[in-house]
Amino acid sequence: MWLKGLSLCLSLFFIASWFTNKYVLSVLMFTYPTLFQGWQTFVGSLLLQIAWKLGWVEIRSHVLWSAKLSWFPGALLFVGSIYAGSRALSKLKLSFTKLLSMLMTLLAGASLPFNDLRFDPGGYFWAVIHFACAGGYKVFQKLPKSCSLSELEQQYLNYLYSVVLLISAAHPAGDALGALDFPFLYSYRFHSGCCASGILGVALLLVSVKVKSYLSTERYGVWTLFTKVLAACLSLVVFETLMNVPTSFWLIVGALGEALLVYAERSGAEVKG
Repeated sequence: MWLKGLSLCLSLFFIASWFTNKYVLSVLMFTYPTLFQGWQTFVGSLLLQIAWKLGWVEIRSHVLWSAKLSWFPGALLFVGSIYAGSRALSKLKLSFTKLLSMLMTLLAGASLPFNDLRFDPGGYFWAVIHFACAGGYKVFQKLPKSCSLSELEQQYLNYLYSVVLLISAAHPAGDALGALDFPFLYSYRFHSGCCASGILGVALLLVSVKVKSYLSTERYGVWTLFTKVLAACLSLVVFETLMNVPTSFWLIVGALGEALLVYAERSGAEVKG
């Protein structure tokens, strides 16, 4: 029963985290990703540090610091992924559903831009960069040296590197000065959205690590698929969405593509067993 509750928390944190990010970036139009992602990673590193010192999570300091240089390429890919993802989310005035379907399958993702009623080339450019960096990061995680670090240790290093890189890039990118003209800079909606995004991101990380420790890779994949489909359906209600027949078709293709991937991974695991 408690595992079901934990899995439910995973879904709730995932949906809340994605919707909060989209609200700040797309609805409030805070198009300064070095500052937004810098804030999120700062909160993440701070909360992980507190949890570590209180003994709530296990982070091996000797392994962590010995791997700080070898993990740097992975951190760069992580920063590229979250930066490009923010750029794409702030430029593309479409529902989370479309971004999700682009991630699910290459076919659906390649077809959506041609059927997007609010097509923005810049947004899709950053979406491609985001997926490329995210894919490269997944590959880097599979390398032998990377496997010596736990997921929490990897993410802790990602947070530390991200804070330094993103904040350092804020002024050259023009975000530091541009944010001063942001119309909702002193709005409680903006402040609460930023605070919630940082806290929810860490909560999602901690819960996902906990759930993975109790579920097999296949079951975790199934639950993640369910969560993404649920988030996609809810996004149609929460956010303004323009839909047409081709877009709807490719959304379904995308969902079926990820479902097939989960089934293939589960079948492969059964054959090995």
